[in-house]
Amino acid sequence: MTTLLTRQEAIALDQSDPFAGKRQEFALEDGKIYLCGNSLGPMPKRVVETVHNTLTEDWAKGLITSQNTAGWWLLSDTLGNRLAALLGADAEEVVVSDSTGLNIYKTLHAALSMQSGRNTIVSELSSFPTDLYMIEGVASLLNHVNIKLAGRDADTIEQLIDDDTAVVLVNQVDYRSGEICDIKSLTALAHSHGALVISDVCHSAGAIPVNFHEENVDFAVGCMYKYLNGGPGAPAFVYAAKRHHGKFKQPLTGWHGHAEPFKFEPGYRAAQGANAFLTGTQPTLSQVAMSAGLDVIADVDMHDLYDKGKRLSEIFANLIEHWCTSYGIGFYSPKDVNKRNGQVSLTHQNGYSIIQALIARGVTGDFRQPNIMRFGITPLFLRYVDVWDAAHHLKEVLETNEWQEERFNRKNLVT
Repeated sequence: MTTLLTRQEAIALDQSDPFAGKRQEFALEDGKIYLCGNSLGPMPKRVVETVHNTLTEDWAKGLITSQNTAGWWLLSDTLGNRLAALLGADAEEVVVSDSTGLNIYKTLHAALSMQSGRNTIVSELSSFPTDLYMIEGVASLLNHVNIKLAGRDADTIEQLIDDDTAVVLVNQVDYRSGEICDIKSLTALAHSHGALVISDVCHSAGAIPVNFHEENVDFAVGCMYKYLNGGPGAPAFVYAAKRHHGKFKQPLTGWHGHAEPFKFEPGYRAAQGANAFLTGTQPTLSQVAMSAGLDVIADVDMHDLYDKGKRLSEIFANLIEHWCTSYGIGFYSPKDVNKRNGQVSLTHQNGYSIIQALIARGVTGDFRQPNIMRFGITPLFLRYVDVWDAAHHLKEVLETNEWQEERFNRKNLVT
């Protein structure tokens, strides 16, 4: 949009929004504008009943028999298959397991196990730190592995990919800026050199259309607690393309990843498909909670949802540009709405204090070093009037220097 939207026009857009009813499925307080779904999604209301039934019926009464009768043992598979339908994959290609960090570690080893004679992991200096830390951890155990990072060893990740590249680990969406990587083109380039690609979809799954088959990635890792509203600490997931099943090895060979775990054999035999990435006993209550998050998004067309997200994002960015840039606000996200996942990241030398002042007003965003204020545009529950009001609150915080109050300058552990 090129003209400045009025608040009344925003309200009118909400009245015709086909996703308007979705907000009622979340436990959001009146008056709260939540722009942090890119960090932790809000709680679906049905979580309470779902987890309560698991506690009072399945655990309290069914006890261990609920592994069979309530399907506990199979949750990693059943949830993985539901995710597969959302992410352009087939059954047995996605499994819910462990944390994002552990799954990155496992997929890096898996890819390297298929790449005899190749020695280089390529990634980005701007990656989420867990990705980089896990790359360092893998390289510390495999002395022959080299690490090349875009932003350190070359300007772009494409410049680093050559015939020695074993695996490319790339974030489909940059966590600081929300910028979208052309993962399909990058994968085609990597494959032309014989390299494998691991896609980190933590900031894309549930925010933009993701299709592992079309993108042709080899492996992918993602989390459930952001745009998929699976709850704090929700288990992560792993994708393994069917063409690689039975060809890779991963180092964390726990009993859940065994082909026949209840034979209790002394030797390890990997399960089939993505189940080979399973490790140990999974957190059942968290898995049950995350199933409610999948319920909310199950009937959503991701292309339509992303279209709404872009419109919200464009409205918010347009208001900020008109109202706030004269107060030292800069744009960290791409200006082109088609190049970002909806997230709008801004810069200001006092960004942390500004975010704290906004939170006190009921507008929740977050801060990332050194000066980045992130606003997650999550269209499943956000209204057009929410982004208008959020921009107006930011304008007032800047106009009045409200952020200078001492209470907004005390640093919290989590920013």
